[in-house]
Amino acid sequence: MLERIWSGWRSSYVTAAPARTGDVPEEPGSVFTRLLHSGAPDTETHIVHRGATCFVIVNLFPYTSGHLLVVPYREVVDLDGLTAEETSDLWATVTEAVRVVRAVYAPDGLNVGLNLGRPAGGSVPDHLHVHVVPRWTGDSNFMSAISNTQTLPEALVDTAAKLRAGWATAAARRQ
Repeated sequence: MLERIWSGWRSSYVTAAPARTGDVPEEPGSVFTRLLHSGAPDTETHIVHRGATCFVIVNLFPYTSGHLLVVPYREVVDLDGLTAEETSDLWATVTEAVRVVRAVYAPDGLNVGLNLGRPAGGSVPDHLHVHVVPRWTGDSNFMSAISNTQTLPEALVDTAAKLRAGWATAAARRQ
């Protein structure tokens, strides 16, 4: 039988969220575009890989340690806005991200997915990105269900360093 845990706090978040990004004044470009053009080094922005048409960054609000985002350089809202080259590079990079996360974290499983549009849970709805989330048996606990709190065992800078090293090792093996 399906157990349900009430999370009423989500209601205020969902109803307060603007329907479109344009409803909130902010700097031009998505958070990803602003990071890319910030001039900050990858070690500060938590970028772990740069490819031909997309890059990989540690999620700044991760579900678990090792949670990555694969993001096209170009701001695209939906999958059908990608060129053939971007589509190919995006999915090849997602596949490599899965390999790297498995090698670095040895999770029991992974979630890979997209949230297309704000109603689908997309927190950056104007810039498509693919989540790669390592999962372990029992990794959800009472902290997130009852107290709206997540516990992460390592700092983002450490996560990024491990994954960047894992990416370099994977690239060296292919050569």
